[in-house]
Amino acid sequence: MQQPHTLAVGQSVELIPGWYDAGVPRGAYTILRLLPNEGADREYRVRHQRDGQERVVRESQLRLGLT
Repeated sequence: MQQPHTLAVGQSVELIPGWYDAGVPRGAYTILRLLPNEGADREYRVRHQRDGQERVVRESQLRLGLT
């Protein structure tokens, strides 16, 4: 059974890139979509608020934004 997502579409979050994500810009992102997966770490499609780039990230890489 899948665990529910703790974040919602439209929320502002901060991405904290991992060791292998050196080219991924830090900063404010907006959640665009909740993605299904079977792992314990939920996945989201997000858009960087400054450059508009979209990417798929794990919940463990995110924390609530200030805006």
